This record gives sequence, structure tokens and C-alpha cells, in this order.
Amino acid sequence: MITPGQTIGIVGGGQLGRMLAQAAQTLGYRVAVFDPNPQCPAASVCHRFQPGAYEDAAALSGFAAGVDVLTYEFENIPAEALRGAGARVPLRPAAEVLHICQNRQREKAWLKAHHFPHAAYAEALDGDVRSAVSEVGLPCVVKTADFGYDGKGQMRVGDAAELDHAAAIFRGRRCVVERWVDFVCEISVIVAKGPEGEGRAFPVTENIHTRHILDLSIVPARVPPAAGRAAEALAIRIADALQVVGLLAVEMFLLPDGQVLVNELAPRPHNSGHWTLDGAETSQFEQHVRAICELPLGPVGLRGPIVMANILGEAWQGRPPRWNELLQMPEVKLHLYGKDEPRPGRKMGHFTVRARSAQAGIEQARRLQALL
Repeated sequence: MITPGQTIGIVGGGQLGRMLAQAAQTLGYRVAVFDPNPQCPAASVCHRFQPGAYEDAAALSGFAAGVDVLTYEFENIPAEALRGAGARVPLRPAAEVLHICQNRQREKAWLKAHHFPHAAYAEALDGDVRSAVSEVGLPCVVKTADFGYDGKGQMRVGDAAELDHAAAIFRGRRCVVERWVDFVCEISVIVAKGPEGEGRAFPVTENIHTRHILDLSIVPARVPPAAGRAAEALAIRIADALQVVGLLAVEMFLLPDGQVLVNELAPRPHNSGHWTLDGAETSQFEQHVRAICELPLGPVGLRGPIVMANILGEAWQGRPPRWNELLQMPEVKLHLYGKDEPRPGRKMGHFTVRARSAQAGIEQARRLQALL
């Protein structure tokens, strides 16, 4: 067991690292952060900050020597560099989990090999998008194998003209091409797993995206109970098969017939789990700390209907956001990430709305977004 008072090392200092550090400190842990940017959101809330490149295996190994357990807050870190650091202290989730989840081709191949439901796909590892599209058919989605998040590195292809455009854009890049899925809604389940196999799943979250970026997360999800149970069970099975220690977010599509397909995996706290800070008995960040430190996992019950809304850099256009409109409402909680440069599409913070129903929460969140 990694006991309170010992040091948790976090590789990555974005908003997830910031909130993870704050949760760890609440439980009495010291926190060290490794990130290339000394002005990153987590730098101002940790006990020790070490700047360095994620590709620098020697620097990561040296960083690991000064902590008692190591984790990471996003996937775009070379798994091999972390593997060396993990030889010095426990790395949770393991480097092999990161290796699978940070690459769409490996992730899809792993899902297929383990017979988990997913959209049909073809590989274009030599950049030959046309050949892969001929296997999958139109419409489809072309995605780069590496470095994709918030819709980056992907394009929907619906006709011959769009295929010509995609073939030019993705020429020479490692890609996967997925058959387009006509889904009812997008959902996610966040699972926590301890080293001894203890596991708990947070309630199913319904997610609404705008321009490929998560806009709203809604709990309880507006899905049939059977579909919700199937999604939770599927997420737990995937976490078991991956042998995750920590958190695993499983993003899924709900189809009209009630079937659930896996879209993507993320072995870390997740944007769609931010509602847990104000709406669950244990936040996803505290749960991750509990899991990687071998503490008992916390309860995951829902306190009541809640909606999370992302705040993007567009809210600063022309004038500062009207925070008073949010803060005067007792059912609303504001979380800002300490980023100094608002840019369009950049996640600057989020707020949550507790309401009598999911629909009432959605309506209030939309009103508040318009005010911001």
C-alpha cells in the first residue's frame, strides 16, 4: 500500500493532472508532476514540479526515483519511456495498457482479438486510405492511428469527393478507417480497478459532443435500463481483460436496437467523468488515487441528477465570462483549470448543474452556456 504522506508522481500537468493532484492532497499525499511546460495547470498545485520532455526516458526514470507510485493523465506519452520509469516504481495503469490505448490501430486490434463489440474497420497503415475505404464502404470515418483526441486527426467520408479529399490529407499517414455507425447516443462508463482485482463502475454517462469536443455529460444517462446494465458490464469486462490498475474510461455508441459498441478507451480520468466531483459519492480523481495506492475503492453512487458542461475558450470572446451568473446559483458548481490563454476549442473549465431531472439540468446548462 502507498500510504498518505508518500508521493504520487503524475506524468502530464494538464487539467486532469491538476484535479488528480488536488484529490491526492485531500487524502494526505504529496504530489510531484512531470510536464514540458512549467506553466501547465498542475504546476501551481503540486509539491514538486519537474520540467522535461516526455520522450526523455532518462529524465522520466530520474523523476520516478523520487516518487512512490507513478501514473499519467493523458495518452500521448511514449509507452517505452514510461516502461523504463515503471521498472523503478509501480506504474499504474501499466505501460502495456498505455501502449494499447494510445494507438487506434492497436486498440481496435485488441478489441477484435478479445471479441469485444466495435465498429467494423480496416487498417491503412501505409496511408492507402482508398484501399481501406473499399473494405469498409461509405460512409466511414478516417482516423490517424496516433495522437487523436477531441476530434483531431479524423474525418468523416460520405462520398467520392470527400474520399478524394481524405486520400490527399491522410496520404502516407498510419490510419484506421471505421464504418460509420448510426447511433442513438454516445455514452461512457468509467471503471476503477485495484491491484487485487476489486472493481467498481460509475453510473453510465450520456455525452453530447459539439464539433467533436465534449459539450455536455448527463447523469443518469437517458438510455434504457438494459442498455445501461450492458454498458457497465462491458466496461468492467474490458478493464479486467486489460488488467487495469487505476481508471479506465470506455466510450461507447448505443445503437437503435439496444446494442452497445466500443468506440475508444482511455486509461485515466476522463472529461466525461468530471460530473463525479459534485454528483458522485466519490470523485473519479479520488477513486484513481485510491486504486493506484491500493486503498479501498470508494462508493460510486449518484447523489442526484447532474449535468456537466465544458467551458471553452470561446467564452472569453470580447469580454470576460459572466461568472456571477453561475456562482449566484447554489445548484451550480464552477471549476476553472488555471489556463492563462483562452483559445477557441481549448477546454478552460467546466461547470455542473444539479437538478430535479436530467432534462431540467440540460435546459439550465444550455441557458448558462448562452450567458457565458
